[in-house]
Amino acid sequence: MSTTKLLVALTATLLATTANVGAAEYFNRIASFAVAQNVPEAKATSSEIIAATEDGMTLIYSDSPNGGIGFVDITDAKAPKPAGYLSMDGEPTSVTIIGAKAYVGVNTSESYADPSGKLVVVDIAGQSVDAEYALGGQPDSVAHNDAGTLVAIAIENERDEGLGDGGLPQMPAGFVVIFDVAAKTLKTVDVTGLAAVGGEDPEPEFVDFNANDEIALTMQENNHLVIIDAKSGSVVANFSAGSVSLDHIDAHKDGAYRFTDSQADVAREPDAVQWLDADRFVIANEGDWKGGSRGFSIMSRDGAVLFDSGTQLEYSAARIGHYPDKRAGKKGVEPEGLEVATFGDTRYIFVTEERSSLIAVYKDTGADPEFVQLLPSGMSPEGLIAIPARNLLATANETDLREDGGVGSHVMLYELAEGEAAYPQLISDLDADGLPIGWSAISGAVADAEKPGMLYAVSDSFVSAAPAIYAIDATVTPARITGKTIVTRGGEAAQKLDLEGITLDGEGGFWLASEGNTAKLVPHALYHVDSDGEIIAEVPFPDALLANEIRFGSEGITSTGTGNDMTLWIAIQREWKDDPKGEVKLLSYKPTFGDWGAVRYPLEAAPKGTWNGLSEIVAHGAYFYVVERDNQIGDKAALKALYRIPMAEMVAAPLGGDLPVVSKELVRDLVPDLKASNGYVLDKVESFAIDAAGNGFVITDNDGVDDSSGETMFWSIGAL
Repeated sequence: MSTTKLLVALTATLLATTANVGAAEYFNRIASFAVAQNVPEAKATSSEIIAATEDGMTLIYSDSPNGGIGFVDITDAKAPKPAGYLSMDGEPTSVTIIGAKAYVGVNTSESYADPSGKLVVVDIAGQSVDAEYALGGQPDSVAHNDAGTLVAIAIENERDEGLGDGGLPQMPAGFVVIFDVAAKTLKTVDVTGLAAVGGEDPEPEFVDFNANDEIALTMQENNHLVIIDAKSGSVVANFSAGSVSLDHIDAHKDGAYRFTDSQADVAREPDAVQWLDADRFVIANEGDWKGGSRGFSIMSRDGAVLFDSGTQLEYSAARIGHYPDKRAGKKGVEPEGLEVATFGDTRYIFVTEERSSLIAVYKDTGADPEFVQLLPSGMSPEGLIAIPARNLLATANETDLREDGGVGSHVMLYELAEGEAAYPQLISDLDADGLPIGWSAISGAVADAEKPGMLYAVSDSFVSAAPAIYAIDATVTPARITGKTIVTRGGEAAQKLDLEGITLDGEGGFWLASEGNTAKLVPHALYHVDSDGEIIAEVPFPDALLANEIRFGSEGITSTGTGNDMTLWIAIQREWKDDPKGEVKLLSYKPTFGDWGAVRYPLEAAPKGTWNGLSEIVAHGAYFYVVERDNQIGDKAALKALYRIPMAEMVAAPLGGDLPVVSKELVRDLVPDLKASNGYVLDKVESFAIDAAGNGFVITDNDGVDDSSGETMFWSIGAL
């Protein structure tokens, strides 16, 4: 299928996921569980590989940073509860469950050159260790067969990436261990001499059983696959994972979304593997030291490539704002984990995208898989487990940013049911070349003066090399980015901008507010652009303001009046050096006369160690509306709200003197809206606009998927 035809097909599917399509079934997130609830005292804790008990009521996840396994009670899947924690005296790498026991691979290596590990058998009910078995090397993946009689362990003996060029070989070699559950014996399978890449130093990565007790093994760094007869321990097939050539991708970390690059003969270097049936399996081509083809493939047990997703994952992520530009020069979205499960009569393939923080869902058709939907996950999803008997899917999302004030690792739960898909809430169309309109980090918005549901938005400095104005059609669900205009200076993409606000100029163009940072030579300024995005006027902040500047500047712009009577109003996010604590400036600027003034806005009091500030301003009717929020995320988030100020009080005084303080009235607490997604509360409510019909729209900023889950929420709060 051609790239254009493929994208058209994906477009139709993405739109259908949230359209009224009768009895269609989709997965939707129903709950999130912060794994720190299990070990609140842990400096770092994570969920990586995850398994479910046979009754589907308890989840067990491996926690490498804190050295244990965590238990989650999902008896009520919409209200998961902490259910215990067991330290492992080592670094757990994987977990699988047979009956009443969990089998945990634990790394106990002293060094890369002297790897060691153990298989720990855990009594689930007692949350205690039953037995330990030395493995003779460092384990990675653990899996069991359908009958629950055999456990396979991939002994990676991973290389030291900091040694030399980080490549192969680095001894000792890896291997596979097969554990007989009844006999409690270990069998070692030698996989040296098979791969063309570093054959003397295999690095087994992931294992999975089919119904015939054959093990599919990925050797990621070796770009190789091995089929093992688990009963005899013999290698019955092995072959290269091969390579993929990619066209029209974004392969540069440059602050822009340009799908103009190509990569030839990229080694797949698969991470996870899952059998689809006795003859076919799927691999996630994450890549490691040389490769990473940015997609997933279906192969037969004799090594034939039956399907490769090519650029599908990259493009679908880009269209919903999840493309990780900072990883563009490496391996893009990085497909890592897999799950295959049958719900009813449908076999699904689930692919975790580590860097875009998405789960791609496909139906296995026996031929080319059919794209179903994208699920928002926490940061860096790695493992996942399906529970078809309960119509559930659980994901383990490994990143823990609590030490830096961010959100911690989460387990997220999804349910398959009839209805509409809740995500995405904002997608982009294709451009004139049939490629995705890339976007992220929406930071400000304004509504068209005449067309209800038509909005314009800007992106912030994350998209530094191609600052843009996006046209958004909010009359459809999900809302659609229908066009993108690059902001230019002298015909070239403008540099040194951090756009945080946009308003109409009444003449077909816009005024833009840029948050400055003098240390980075980014000026605090306003920019007047025409309908083509070309800058026609630049207005720096006056010296009287800049004498007291801090980094947190413009966070929204709006206007009142027209022509010579136009006044621009700019919301400053936080107190500058000349502001009383708890008060921020709302600046006024008259373009015709060049006059500056201000009033002060009273912020809500912030708890110690946090701050509150403004992130948007909109003039409408007899009021100015502002978004006030704290800088907190997840369960620490307390203030995300819409307030209004009587327009009659917005009488600016000259800068440098006493400034009047306006009053405010709460219009809407936005925290319940943010909780409605059943994820954690996002921190950056950045955009608000009121359309020509008087309806308000709210958009969050996803920070370009940089230390962020990438989720963008877009919703209407109705008429004001």
